[in-house]
Amino acid sequence: MFADRVLASALGAFETLSIHLGDRLDWYRTLAERGALTSAELAETAGTGERYTREWLEHQAVSGIVAVDDADAEASARRYSLPPPHAEVLTDADSLAYLAPIARIVASAAMQVPGLLAAARTGGGVPWASFGKDMRDAQGDVNRPWFERRLGAALASVPDLDAVLSRPGARFVDVGCGHGWSSIALARAYPEATVVGVDVDGPSIDAARAHADEAELADRASFHLGGERRSPNRAPTTPGSSSRRCTTCRTRSRCSKRCVTRSATTAWS
Repeated sequence: MFADRVLASALGAFETLSIHLGDRLDWYRTLAERGALTSAELAETAGTGERYTREWLEHQAVSGIVAVDDADAEASARRYSLPPPHAEVLTDADSLAYLAPIARIVASAAMQVPGLLAAARTGGGVPWASFGKDMRDAQGDVNRPWFERRLGAALASVPDLDAVLSRPGARFVDVGCGHGWSSIALARAYPEATVVGVDVDGPSIDAARAHADEAELADRASFHLGGERRSPNRAPTTPGSSSRRCTTCRTRSRCSKRCVTRSATTAWS
């Protein structure tokens, strides 16, 4: 029945949000590193309240995400652990199975529902910047293992493309580079190439530059802010518009053709 599908989707959404809590509060990581813990031990290690830690553990046990050693013991005495296959998915940032960032993406998107409703009514939009750091970082985190471990091999499997990319002095433009992991993977896969990453999001560009520095690839992978920043309802600025001045005739109106042709150095500022 369709009602069953809707109910299952709703339950899955709440389960995903519970994964978001475990990810952001370091509960999963603590369990993966420390082994079986009581709710009090987990709360003390993670720096969280025992009551909410215990309620979260109970939910995770019922959902089958964490294991409980003795379900018949008193709640405070039960010891909970994170099975290794689950730990890989929820805590191993280098694994292709790493999916904890997906929960961050869902939570970040859910917080923007009011803006989405307004956009649907007015025909406006919800800018990427409004989704915040969790969304930005989660996208980079979930993409990183795939770019680092699979992108180079995928390109090499297309001989004609690989031959072009392998040319000495090749230059790539990575449009929408985000945190820069795709650009870094390209630089590693093609040592003779230079990669230029471009994105409209300033904090993502900052993160990409930091990642390139850490990878010691800043000399071959550079990152730049793309797109034009302008206030809402303001027309784009173009040569000759009233908001710019010709450096030859110093007028703010459209520069005359005669002025442009008279000086090869005419520019707009």
